[in-house]
Amino acid sequence: MNLVPTKFFVSSGSSVSTVSDLNAFDRALINAGIGEQNLVLVSSIIPENAKQIDRVKLSMGAITHCVLSQMRGFEGETISAGIAYAYRKDNRGGYVAESHLHGSGESLKAELQRKIWEIAKIRRVEITDVNFVIEELEVPANHYGCCIASLVFTDYDES
Repeated sequence: MNLVPTKFFVSSGSSVSTVSDLNAFDRALINAGIGEQNLVLVSSIIPENAKQIDRVKLSMGAITHCVLSQMRGFEGETISAGIAYAYRKDNRGGYVAESHLHGSGESLKAELQRKIWEIAKIRRVEITDVNFVIEELEVPANHYGCCIASLVFTDYDES
């Protein structure tokens, strides 16, 4: 079986919890609209002809392939998670870079920019304008926090 994604959406979310960073992560997934799925993390290739769509509701418990960035933190910290994605200029798909850090979304954007351009450089291809999805959170006192950003594949061609 050869599953090639044909559609994807991007999503992000953040949240806090007084109980644990796992609960903050769970809430961030729910806020991003992917908290009821069984997520399978994949590497960072957008297949040729894959189309970006608006976020859709997925079936509860569905095995869901995604590129996911997450950052967890504790009270007083500023945390960020994000993805950058771009298409090849030759229309043969695209790439996704993910990153996270203790720091601002602005700092994260600069890091993502460097990573996506390096992905293109390694492959000796040119890419189009870069798209960013970044979540930043200042974790309040007595809380755990989590930020996530994701590119979620939804439909497949089974060749």
